[in-house]
Amino acid sequence: MSNPLIEKYYELYHKPDVKGQKFIHRNFLGDLELECKTTESIRLYNLPNGDWVPSITSVTSFYNRQIFVKWRERVGLEEANRITKRATARGTDFHQVCQDYLENKELNWDDYQLLTKHMFHHAKPYLDKINNIHAIERTLYSEYLGLAGRVDCIAEYEGELAVIDFKTSEKIKPEKWIENYFVQETFYAAAYYELTGQVVKKLITLMVTPGGEVKVFDKRNKGDYIKLLVRYIKEFVHHNTRPDGE
Repeated sequence: MSNPLIEKYYELYHKPDVKGQKFIHRNFLGDLELECKTTESIRLYNLPNGDWVPSITSVTSFYNRQIFVKWRERVGLEEANRITKRATARGTDFHQVCQDYLENKELNWDDYQLLTKHMFHHAKPYLDKINNIHAIERTLYSEYLGLAGRVDCIAEYEGELAVIDFKTSEKIKPEKWIENYFVQETFYAAAYYELTGQVVKKLITLMVTPGGEVKVFDKRNKGDYIKLLVRYIKEFVHHNTRPDGE
């Protein structure tokens, strides 16, 4: 149930200023959009050459699967499902407002959760460091790596071309916990270069908490994460091509 007092508080004191800049868009991908499907918990994308390849999310999730298994065992299945459902809804809504804002759409706050408005208020100064947007929520693929996926954003961040990932979290995660974020972003950078010849300079992870704390992770050592990406892919392929399916 909504609380009128809380809603009035945010309306008066946390109303985001959305009279920001008009973002410039540059399309180097044409009308590329890949068909996808999910089979046996693996998301697959259909490449222009007809091949079906796994998503980068399926690969990174598989590599980190034991972390989530242990977490679910620790908190219990019911609580884990509740937390996951809440986090997914929060993340989806925040992604949508970021996309709408960066696409220069007028924001109607009735379309978003109250919490999303609060998080956007705190994230907006960092979103305003983005411009010359190459892609928002676009599918990318690499025939060389045999993977595909959907990137949050590729744009200049503080004047340098970056893969930008929007994350919400109950609290700011330590960098050592989010290696998989950087690996996934590295794939997007590699795929984008393969498709367009455009060189991504850095990886930006913009993390926001319900309390309004914001952290920007700025990574430039893509070479290190390419090595990890290859390791992720090898383990995924090894597991999914074993005769016993273990």
